[in-house]
Amino acid sequence: MSYGTPAAEPSAQVPVCLRHPDRPSYVSCQRCGRPACPECQRAAAVGFQCVDCVNEARRTTPTARTVYGGAVASGKPVVTYAIIAACALLFVLQWVLPGNAVFRTLAYASVYATPEYGVFQPWRMLTSAFLHSQGFLLHIVLNMYTLWIFGQALEPLLGRIRFLAVYLLSAIGGSVGYLLLTPILPEGGPVGLVGASGAIFGLFGAMLVVQRHRGGETRQLWVLIAINGVIGFMVPQIAWQAHLGGFITGALCAAAIAYVPRGPRRTTLQAGGLALVLALLAVASWYRVLAAA
Repeated sequence: MSYGTPAAEPSAQVPVCLRHPDRPSYVSCQRCGRPACPECQRAAAVGFQCVDCVNEARRTTPTARTVYGGAVASGKPVVTYAIIAACALLFVLQWVLPGNAVFRTLAYASVYATPEYGVFQPWRMLTSAFLHSQGFLLHIVLNMYTLWIFGQALEPLLGRIRFLAVYLLSAIGGSVGYLLLTPILPEGGPVGLVGASGAIFGLFGAMLVVQRHRGGETRQLWVLIAINGVIGFMVPQIAWQAHLGGFITGALCAAAIAYVPRGPRRTTLQAGGLALVLALLAVASWYRVLAAA
């Protein structure tokens, strides 16, 4: 009887990463149990998860929403800070660039909303809200301080995108209010309009609507609005028309956000309401231009 060479025992199979089969991996995902190399591991509450399970959990986990449907964003109100930074940067450029170039390029006057004068530049209705008077330092200081106060309250409530939409539409609404309530071409020529006051008054209107919707106290807010409104009438070279237009626009925008019923179509309805506010501003401007023709 002859004896052959005994067969070698099979070696244990080395686990490899599913995404990178050439890399041995002795760490398994706590969720699916598959091996994952260090590049594909993500720290979890206990152990590690593979990148596929992390991505799947992110897709299936509902996004935390504010009371008005915006995505919850922890930390500082970055949109508020970004607007303040943009205004501060342009204020510096107003001083640095020669020939008053920033003012001449971005400031608003009613003639820029009227095609018949040959200088139709409607974007100035928005860009003028990021400029401020160079001869009155408190103009930008007070506006940015008020924006900082109200931005910290409204941005977390509405969500960043909704807050930005309210602010920008209110800025446009301030310019539209000025267009509706002043001569398009006054005696002495066009008067340049700059400042974030229209947008700030839009935040006043938005906060008022939000407070009423939430059942909060509004008396102090009304007093603040009244004081600022009176100042607009009493101090020369302050465009109370822009304040009024911004206030009404901000209130309408906030109403379009706050009073939309909850449900899967809430975001779509809110976007439609804000688009309707923009359309109303466009129609009001168009009507004013036709009436002056």
